[in-house]
Amino acid sequence: MRLMRFVCSFAWADLEVQAEERSFVKKLVRKLKLTADEKKQVDAWLAVPPSPEEVDPTDVPKAHRQLFLNTIREIVTIDGLVDPEEDESFALLEQLLG
Repeated sequence: MRLMRFVCSFAWADLEVQAEERSFVKKLVRKLKLTADEKKQVDAWLAVPPSPEEVDPTDVPKAHRQLFLNTIREIVTIDGLVDPEEDESFALLEQLLG
């Protein structure tokens, strides 16, 4: 669920969740085989972004950092437009997880 919090947070980086981003999140939910309660939580994060306290990069285990970066890069670029806010947020995350 930590990955999903980050993904949803980055979907909100430009203050709007695009259709392509929603579709990406839904595919990821299916791929991860989340429970009904977990899906409900993801839907809530798509309606209202997770709080900054919920997406602390220091909570990401070292073994999972590259997976997080790769997945978040996908959500940032999925709509074909990378807003400056998305780019800046991703660069900061990359630096913190580097």
